[in-house]
Amino acid sequence: MSTLEFNEALVDLEQYLRSFAMTYTRNREDADDLAQETIMKAVVYRNHYVPHTNFKAWVFTIMRNIFINQYRRKSKSSVIFDHSKEQFLINQVQEQSSNPEKILYEKEINGHIGNLGDEYRNPFMMHVEGYKYKEISEELKIPIGTVKSRIFIARKKLMDLLPEYNYLAT
Repeated sequence: MSTLEFNEALVDLEQYLRSFAMTYTRNREDADDLAQETIMKAVVYRNHYVPHTNFKAWVFTIMRNIFINQYRRKSKSSVIFDHSKEQFLINQVQEQSSNPEKILYEKEINGHIGNLGDEYRNPFMMHVEGYKYKEISEELKIPIGTVKSRIFIARKKLMDLLPEYNYLAT
């Protein structure tokens, strides 16, 4: 695919990208930013596109990955900016609701996680805590494929043990 064909195909998708970005962000400005960043990344990583494959799917995958990365970044950020004259940084306190039902659910889930063998529990918990596969692999000194496999198996075991929570996974 030539550069001209690539750019034309990308421009043809622009409106679809903006519309689809709305399903992720539910905000017009954020959707426009997401679509723009997607187009930029597609251009930057143009050489990674495999000709004669589904171009639209490739671009929409880029969008999904950007959104997921932004979401993770935002959820890990616990500092907000105060726009007052003094411009203080304020630590954002997450409201913890501790109703009895939530406490029971957490105990049940944590109990089943605790019953997983170390070989599954350790990589799974590291993944839940936000570690990347590569970091888990290096820390536990096991191949990255083994890390992925063990996390998958741990998830599967937990889904089998906790069928009432399966609707959350879909």
